[in-house]
Amino acid sequence: MAMSLRVAHLYPKMMNIYGDRGNILCLVRRCQRRGIEVEVVDLGLGEPLISSRYDLFFMGGAQDQEQLQVAEDLVQTKGQALRQEVEGGCVLLAVCGAYQLMGRYYRPAEGDELPGVGLFDAWTEYPEAASRRLIGNVVAEWQDSTLVGFENHGGRTYLGRRAKPLARVLTGHGNNGADRWEGAVYRGAFGTYLHGSILPKNPRFADHLIAMALQRRHGEVELEPLDDIVEHRAHKAALRRGARRGFLWRGNR
Repeated sequence: MAMSLRVAHLYPKMMNIYGDRGNILCLVRRCQRRGIEVEVVDLGLGEPLISSRYDLFFMGGAQDQEQLQVAEDLVQTKGQALRQEVEGGCVLLAVCGAYQLMGRYYRPAEGDELPGVGLFDAWTEYPEAASRRLIGNVVAEWQDSTLVGFENHGGRTYLGRRAKPLARVLTGHGNNGADRWEGAVYRGAFGTYLHGSILPKNPRFADHLIAMALQRRHGEVELEPLDDIVEHRAHKAALRRGARRGFLWRGNR
């Protein structure tokens, strides 16, 4: 039986910084190489999220201005449905600004606090306006492998007791530059600060999301291995950049 995957790309025109759209291109290409049919639907401002239509959601990052415009619409028109879909087995990848909005709240450097979707038991606060941004290459431990990417954020995200981190930082800053954690996980929802894009340079993580998303409609699946020589070279190159930067947490491993 032919397998298919339906993907919702949330706010693609407004939440697409540092090449985040590359994550959609990666998911589509990895599925097509395996003969898996993929449909990608863009959902923007004011467009409702229809229950049970999608298997995987993606939302990227943005500058504060676009994030402010998206926040109210996300919570009011899509928030409840997103929570229900994740509880029902859907997969979600939220990067940077999207990750912040999937938490309990986001407190920007200026202006009012923005309520979040509440998918993650996490919150984000901006320190004093003069505080430095957290910028640079990131290497983090994930399962028995590594994740690599690029971060650039001013907000500091903190995880509550019910939150599970995605990975442990080896190089870079991660959620807040203090507790060594990068990202958050709840059921099939993954939040991360890693741009770059994250999925092309981390093919194992990309396949992890694809397999979880397919399970919703097709049950347990075993993905056909792909020739990922280019992807592995990109991953190793990012690891070398991280090594040149220095493994900041080496003494505490």
